[in-house]
Amino acid sequence: MNRFTIASIMLALILLASCGGRKGITPTDPAADAAVAGVISNHYDREADFETMQGKLRVQYQTEDRTQAVTVTYRMKKNDTIWMSGQLLGIPLAKVLITPDSVFFYEKISQQYFEGDFSLLSDLLGTPLDFQKVQNLLLGQTIYDLRDDRYELTQSARGYQLVPYAQDVIRKMFLLDAGHYRTMAQQLSQERENRSVTVTYPDYQVVQGQYLPKEIKIIASEGSANTRIEMQFRSIELDVPVSFPFSIPSGYDEISLK
Repeated sequence: MNRFTIASIMLALILLASCGGRKGITPTDPAADAAVAGVISNHYDREADFETMQGKLRVQYQTEDRTQAVTVTYRMKKNDTIWMSGQLLGIPLAKVLITPDSVFFYEKISQQYFEGDFSLLSDLLGTPLDFQKVQNLLLGQTIYDLRDDRYELTQSARGYQLVPYAQDVIRKMFLLDAGHYRTMAQQLSQERENRSVTVTYPDYQVVQGQYLPKEIKIIASEGSANTRIEMQFRSIELDVPVSFPFSIPSGYDEISLK
């Protein structure tokens, strides 16, 4: 998980974040609102319930001129800490530590590190980015809180599609599974900027009675440039003791975001 892989994941999250923001609410009839509220309530009622998680995942990063795959060991304390350690052929490459207030990572090949908070990254990029968005992406929850907007609901064999009434220049779409109300896809786009991000969840798995993603695919596009990220989750354990060892090796150069 070198800087290219870390940057690609952050890129997808940043693009998602940049398409955010609550819009004006368009009035609808009470029956339609009640149906939407029921779907949204079921989505949150079925959110995976656990305190800690650990496992492994395979991350493949691909652009037009570069493809790389790494194995990542990850640990999570829900709503508190996300820790990842990337390896290639058993050789440690990088570590990442994310908390609600801070982002840390270091990469061994270039011997560089970053430490800061989400406000630093958000100010630099001019878009909101936070811990909850990262956690939601990994757990199969919608990136944004669906309770913050009003939606048009379309039901089909694929599931429940939610599209905000007030789209403005930003297009949003969320697709939830009809059986378990898990996220199947979420798409955000800005036509004027020719920018979009599509996140799909091709498969879920049941771990200790909890539905969790087995695979996540992300396609981030801006102009003619496309980045694809595929994550395959393996050997997940819930509610086990976890630790988050992290210390930046001496002699590493800080990555300055100025």
